Amino acid sequence: MKDLVIDIHAHFIPKRLYERFDANAGQFPGVRLLRDDKRVRVQFPGGDPTRPISPKLSDLAERRTWMDANGVDHQLVGGWLDSFGYELPPGEGLAWSRYYNDCMHEELQAEKRFTPLATVPLQDGKLAAEVLEEALDRGFGGAMIGTLPKGLSGNLDDPSLDPFWETASRLGAAIFMHPMFLCGEPRLSEYDLVNAVGRLADTTIAVSRLLFSGHLLRFPGMKFVLAHGGAALPYALGRLVRNHAISQGKYADPRKGFGAMYFDSCVFDADALEFLAKKAAPERIMLGSDMPFPIGDPAPTKVVQDAAFTDAQRKHILGDTAQGVFRVRPDCWCPR
Repeated sequence: MKDLVIDIHAHFIPKRLYERFDANAGQFPGVRLLRDDKRVRVQFPGGDPTRPISPKLSDLAERRTWMDANGVDHQLVGGWLDSFGYELPPGEGLAWSRYYNDCMHEELQAEKRFTPLATVPLQDGKLAAEVLEEALDRGFGGAMIGTLPKGLSGNLDDPSLDPFWETASRLGAAIFMHPMFLCGEPRLSEYDLVNAVGRLADTTIAVSRLLFSGHLLRFPGMKFVLAHGGAALPYALGRLVRNHAISQGKYADPRKGFGAMYFDSCVFDADALEFLAKKAAPERIMLGSDMPFPIGDPAPTKVVQDAAFTDAQRKHILGDTAQGVFRVRPDCWCPR
């Protein structure tokens, strides 16, 4: 095991994705790439154009400078959830995911400080399983998935997705679940509440369904990772347990499923991170920044250093656990 500080929660869009788009657009006619002088946006069937793609999502030079300043040696980088295209028909979703992964793989192949996370066509469980296996064979560290497998709707516990979960379990894959941008709640429209609390609500609902459905017990081989410190789940776990107790056996035990999860450290407050560690154990927490978004942690190692952990616990959080959960590229750059 290498002595690395690893950020497991970061986002990246390869420039190849839009530079090669026109030559590949026939594979996914439902995807529109909207360009003007200042911005690039994506549009999928039945939806509005995405937010403009931030240039920071593709700037590797600036990213490396930020990593150096924060003492981060390596990043697991997933795509941008707005651009995953779960709204597409399954065949187009398959083509779009493969194209996305191809661009990601090619752009990062020589960049030894980064291990990519694949996107999969989550709108179809069998196709998602197929792409996941392909990506792991190519050296991806795992997959990043959203909470709404139909784009603006759907649930991760839908039986049609069982082939995906079965494959993830069989392959021991790391599956990083990340909230979507739009949560369907009109009260989030002001104060930037979509970012502040909407994403936490989205994660909490999605993972609670997986806990009560028993997915983390049915598919024990996968390594399931939650963004943003598990959102409200650590604080609400007792309520879920009580709901299970009065359900007369209708739901799976959420405490057992909770014990199988991993979490990132992106909670900003040292005492919140300590609470997460008390509920889940420090060995199940990994460094996460949500870089390069403004809502992310600009100094992600600080909260780990400020929390009351032993040196051994910090070592797990900062990099050791990540190397056991994700398939970090074997040729990764190491500063020591």
